Amino acid sequence: MSKLSAVRVALFYFLLATSAFLWCSLSFLVAPFMKFPQRYRFINGHWCRFALWLAKAVLGLKVRVTGEHNVPAQPCVIVSNHQSTWETFFLSAYFQPMSQVLKKELLYVPFFGWAMAMLRPIAIDRSNPKDALKRVASEGDLLLKDGVWVLIFPEGTRVPVGQIGKFTRSGAALAANAGLPVLPIAHNAGKFWPREGWGKYSGTIEVVIGEPMYAAGTGPRDVANLNDQVFAWNEAAQRGLGSLPEVPAAHPA
Repeated sequence: MSKLSAVRVALFYFLLATSAFLWCSLSFLVAPFMKFPQRYRFINGHWCRFALWLAKAVLGLKVRVTGEHNVPAQPCVIVSNHQSTWETFFLSAYFQPMSQVLKKELLYVPFFGWAMAMLRPIAIDRSNPKDALKRVASEGDLLLKDGVWVLIFPEGTRVPVGQIGKFTRSGAALAANAGLPVLPIAHNAGKFWPREGWGKYSGTIEVVIGEPMYAAGTGPRDVANLNDQVFAWNEAAQRGLGSLPEVPAAHPA
């Protein structure tokens, strides 16, 4: 893993921003006349694949995925740790069509946010947690019934490598109420695409897809237990990837 020069990073962001402007502008003219699955693939699927290719070509960022056999045929709730922007590109391209929970302010970003608004996102107001939970539950359930994957970053924000944030229960609650599983995902993208600053590192990002996890029921305790299981799996998976420090071995008394 080597740190990249400022020139390569600047070139990457220039090409990424230019492509976003051009693709979003084209999407405004074409996408509104498409049905949602086709609209998603046109706006988000193709562009995110390009972003991943650009990251590989310019930054030397490759990806290795394990556990692909665990992906169920029916779309469900995806719960992943959040360290960078890269995993948003990857998951948006890998699972199609997909909606994700995001802060509503992102929809006001020129071009990018306007295009995102056409992708049925679950836009929440973080200053109103109760309303946010209701919105995730109601809109998420409709999306799942329409055969759309729902992505939730339960930590709520990007967390630096070496740390793991508290997992909210929104993903577990949505899956339990819909009678569908949570598909847990862990990765170490933050090692190569740090949360802070513009610096980037070349290398291979590891993505692990775990086995689907079901709640035993729909009650609060069932939801809490499922959320605890997802958190424990993600924590262990991140330790295996080197994103979290190893737990010191217990010394015999």
